[in-house]
Amino acid sequence: MLHLIAVGRLRDGPEAELFARYNARLRPKLAVTEISEARGAPAEVRRREGEALLRALPDAAFVVALDPAGTLPDSTELARLLERWLAAGRPVCFLIGGTEGLDAPAIARADYTLSLGRLTWPHFLARVLLAEQVYRARSIAAGHPYHRG
Repeated sequence: MLHLIAVGRLRDGPEAELFARYNARLRPKLAVTEISEARGAPAEVRRREGEALLRALPDAAFVVALDPAGTLPDSTELARLLERWLAAGRPVCFLIGGTEGLDAPAIARADYTLSLGRLTWPHFLARVLLAEQVYRARSIAAGHPYHRG
């Protein structure tokens, strides 16, 4: 099973439409859990959102934290990684933090830290980018011609 646990509520609009388009193609689809955005000082926001993200994880989850300091695999490498993670039989959970990012305990809990690049992305666009890359990875693994590496 694939999970996306993210801070913030994705409202109707272009980002939601793109996310829905890629998620509809996925087998299995990303099960989405949205965590409320916290208020306060940045460190407190990160802490409270991080605790909520960790509480939302299913038991025995394989956790992939999205963080700019993470590993930068190419699409083919991500396909191999994702297939290995899914073959382990544990729920694969992607964590996306809010505007303040993920706190240290959430990153420390991660089994893998994934970067979508060195550029800063709004967390709602990060959802779209992640869904597209997961779809691409699954297509690569299935030998589907979507990816033209």
